[in-house]
Amino acid sequence: MFKLSEIKELIKLVDESSVQELEIENEGSRLSIRKPGKTEIVQAAAVQPQVIAAPQAQQPAAVVTEAAPQVDTTSHLHKIVSPMVGTFYRASSPEAGPFVSVGDKVVDKTTVCIIEAMKLMNELDADIKGEIVEVLVENGQLVEYGQPLFLVKPE
Repeated sequence: MFKLSEIKELIKLVDESSVQELEIENEGSRLSIRKPGKTEIVQAAAVQPQVIAAPQAQQPAAVVTEAAPQVDTTSHLHKIVSPMVGTFYRASSPEAGPFVSVGDKVVDKTTVCIIEAMKLMNELDADIKGEIVEVLVENGQLVEYGQPLFLVKPE
């Protein structure tokens, strides 16, 4: 089991170093620390439908066409993803307005949300210049590492 003082010291060391992620296992306990601000660009390729001939039987051969898979219409959009597991907050406090809303223009240093992890509030920046197209999670929702939070149309 990790002591709180050990965890705080490890967080401080990771924060002050160039290390982006640290995982430690000790006596059956596992600790994972990741720096915030990591974003991911996902692109999907269009898939062509295939035509498959049915096996020959006593009846005339039939041709079966597979349904084309749904093409991801968001492939041109940039996804701002969660750099850690935690609770997603759209504003700095319950009384404050959201950092960003659909239609807002952002630059790389624009704060888009807060992820709370282990009682620490971590501000997440856009890391891209563009327009917020969609907010993918609800305020107060638990989010996973790498989970898309916002879709941004790059400029």
